[in-house]
Amino acid sequence: MFEYVDRGSYDEITLRRNRADLDAVCLRQRVGVDVSNLSLSTTLLGQNAALPVAIAPTGLTGLFRKDGEIIGARAALAAGIPFCLSTMSICSIEDVRASVQQPFWFQLYFMKDRGFNRELIARAQAAACPVLVLTMDVAVIALRRSEVKHGLTIPPRLTPTTLFNMISKPGWLMSVLLGRRRTFGNLASRVSGQGVASLARWISSQCDPSVSWSDVEWLRSQWPGKLVLKGILDPEDARRACAAGADAVVVSNHGGRQLDGAPSSICMLGRIADAVDSRCEVLLDGGVQSGKDVLKALAHGARGCLIGRAYLYGLAAMGEVGVRLALNLIRDELAVTMALSGLDDVTRVDRSALVQS
Repeated sequence: MFEYVDRGSYDEITLRRNRADLDAVCLRQRVGVDVSNLSLSTTLLGQNAALPVAIAPTGLTGLFRKDGEIIGARAALAAGIPFCLSTMSICSIEDVRASVQQPFWFQLYFMKDRGFNRELIARAQAAACPVLVLTMDVAVIALRRSEVKHGLTIPPRLTPTTLFNMISKPGWLMSVLLGRRRTFGNLASRVSGQGVASLARWISSQCDPSVSWSDVEWLRSQWPGKLVLKGILDPEDARRACAAGADAVVVSNHGGRQLDGAPSSICMLGRIADAVDSRCEVLLDGGVQSGKDVLKALAHGARGCLIGRAYLYGLAAMGEVGVRLALNLIRDELAVTMALSGLDDVTRVDRSALVQS
């Protein structure tokens, strides 16, 4: 399960680029600026956010900690930032909505079964989700060698190796066993009564390589709230997203888990921000693990960042306390980095915060 989060596809070139290119960004150190009244708050898709950060949609979260998606939603609410629930979550839309006071964002994949897409959209509307995030970069699923090597299946297949691995971690095992679900909560109804094997086969058959911009336009016509397209890594695609009615794009290479050899998210962020030219909001996803990373993204034109791995590390280690700690660390580091860069308001950060090469 750790390597499911920690690793990428094929040779993990893009996974490494996400971090290396963020590390290579140089911030300007400024002095003699009054930074006694820092403002870290902003808005993301019309929603007030205490930080320019949202929790990204991550699959299988409830297998890292009991009811992991509910924990993440509660921690995000406490931190004053948005939480996005994945289609491939363990807890269902309804589970999470019944457990939090405010609605959350929902992430959708286009599936071959368009009827099920309509069902998920209706369920997200019923849960009062204000934002729908469409993931665009999974027309086919890339090979993640660590998952093959370790035999990752949902639910876990009981072999001597996996059984030993699970019983050697009793805390994790008991946590997952006590969770309200151990398979994909949003999808189970599609193959109700047919068993986990049928569900697994149905999921594997649902990637749709025929998805086009006309499908995005159809979704725009069906969804009354804010629409975000995630997985945009090319300026031309960003312009097409704006033309299709997207309210925001997420510059993302799926955390280095899809097209290996693609550029890093931060490398393409500035070009995409220029391409959309304020016609929609721009968010960054990929490699963001600190407040410094958030500031670098803002300086390249992002409105905010999505965090995935940083959130899951905290969740797996310490539950809700761990998620809150991860968010607090990002908040505190962002504040310090802004102050030392002579910046006092996240909404006014621009490329002048960078050392130009």
